Amino acid sequence: MVSQTFKALSDPTRIRILNLLCTKEHSVNEIADILDLGQSTVSHQLRFLKNLRLVKFRREGTSLFYSHDDEHIMNLLKQSIEHATHT
Repeated sequence: MVSQTFKALSDPTRIRILNLLCTKEHSVNEIADILDLGQSTVSHQLRFLKNLRLVKFRREGTSLFYSHDDEHIMNLLKQSIEHATHT
């Protein structure tokens, strides 16, 4: 499970998605628009993250809204980003 989590965090697209979901939930279309990614790419990455229980979703009509599902991982991500940008 640990290696799978680090694998999830090793992909730049997944990092961008998780970083976006740190602040609030977003629909697949919102994520795609904000990050300038294809909807299929976002859906694929969200499926990967959902299988690891790093994100969760709620349905509103025909839309799915995703949010983070593991505060520990979000803290690790935030600390990693801070470390990478620390001069």
